[in-house]
Amino acid sequence: MNKKVFYISMGILAVMYFVFGLVSWVNAILIPYFKIALELTHFQSYFVTFAFYIAYFVMAIPSGLLISKVGYKRGIMFGFLFLSLGALIFVPAALIHQYSIFLIGLYCLGTGLAILQTAANPYVTNIGPIESAAQRMSVMGIFNKSAGIIAPLLFAAVVFKSTDDTTFALLEAGTLSETEKNVILQELIRRVIMPYSILAVFLLLVGIGIRYSVLPDIEEEDNEVIEENDILHPSADIKKPKKSLLDYPYLIFGAIAIFLHVGTQVIAIDTIINYAGSMGIGLLDAKFFPSYTLICTIIGYLLGITLIPKFVSQKTALKFCTVLGLILSLGVVFANYNVSLFGHTANISIWFLASIGFPNALIYAGIWPLSIHKLGKLTKTGSSLLIMGLSGNAILPLIYGAIGDNHGLRAGYWVLIPCFIYLVWFAFHGHTINYWKREKSIAK
Repeated sequence: MNKKVFYISMGILAVMYFVFGLVSWVNAILIPYFKIALELTHFQSYFVTFAFYIAYFVMAIPSGLLISKVGYKRGIMFGFLFLSLGALIFVPAALIHQYSIFLIGLYCLGTGLAILQTAANPYVTNIGPIESAAQRMSVMGIFNKSAGIIAPLLFAAVVFKSTDDTTFALLEAGTLSETEKNVILQELIRRVIMPYSILAVFLLLVGIGIRYSVLPDIEEEDNEVIEENDILHPSADIKKPKKSLLDYPYLIFGAIAIFLHVGTQVIAIDTIINYAGSMGIGLLDAKFFPSYTLICTIIGYLLGITLIPKFVSQKTALKFCTVLGLILSLGVVFANYNVSLFGHTANISIWFLASIGFPNALIYAGIWPLSIHKLGKLTKTGSSLLIMGLSGNAILPLIYGAIGDNHGLRAGYWVLIPCFIYLVWFAFHGHTINYWKREKSIAK
């Protein structure tokens, strides 16, 4: 691939990752918005993330099969068609005030992203040298998280009004009659109709545009029979050829790592508004907190682009970030005094939570190439397995919400600790395991 095509391809991929961010990170404000407008518990509100991300688990393998059949570019177009349909479903959901219909729309959006990420992540990994894959993933991450900063603020600007704090206070006080309350809630939920109608058209046009763009299809090489002198797994012994995904332990461990990592990431972003609310910070002020987390993430990406692989290997960066994530998650659980920062007075634990965005930036970028390396013709289906790991975004917030409803929102963050312990293990050892059963190496 010549340099011109490479840079054009990277630009198209950057647009895709920006769209991923717009669609997915708006969930951070959809959760408290639905909680108010649809009168939900914390546990019920986190079905936003469940419906959205469980599609990654259900549709990942079908997505890989689809892309294997039609190729990357057509697969990308199908992904955007599902995104457009999912956004459009918000219109009837708002008209009839039904949370279950919203969840169907979110599931459809998740299906579209499952297809797109099954195509995009291996594309970014294989479009250049494997040793700089984390650097390219960091570039894509900047566009994704930049959209994540914009998405909740854009949603708030379009949907909320300056008088809504008073409205929310009246709803919470319970002094309104049933008729008055229903009129307010109906008006509130119908505010999503116009923005999501526009979004549906936009996503459709982007998908068609990429289908007929100059973005080339890429092909993977055949599987390696012997994996000695592997850049990422140098300790591999000489073994029989590998024929299925289950023959790659580091891929399986990587899928588990993705599951736990993305769960910590979405908890740090999508729960932070409600956590700020528990400290007495109103929704119109709390809307900024997901952006603080994502700014920390972008800082991590920028460091990754600057340092990897010239100064720091992606493996070393992964080790550092998993350890730092564990330390920060302990701070979320145990640190307990108030500080004033950026115009907010809140418990310092919320700033530890926002800071988790920094190490999370390079954890995903480190896990992916270490897990998908040397899969050859199995790359598409291997990518599907890793995409299934994104269902951690669906499961872990529900666990957090259940703990939060019963023991307090802060206690829910205990779920972060075992996740980061496993990630530390994967970074230091799990990714090096090439075979399930160690055998003696053939003497050289």
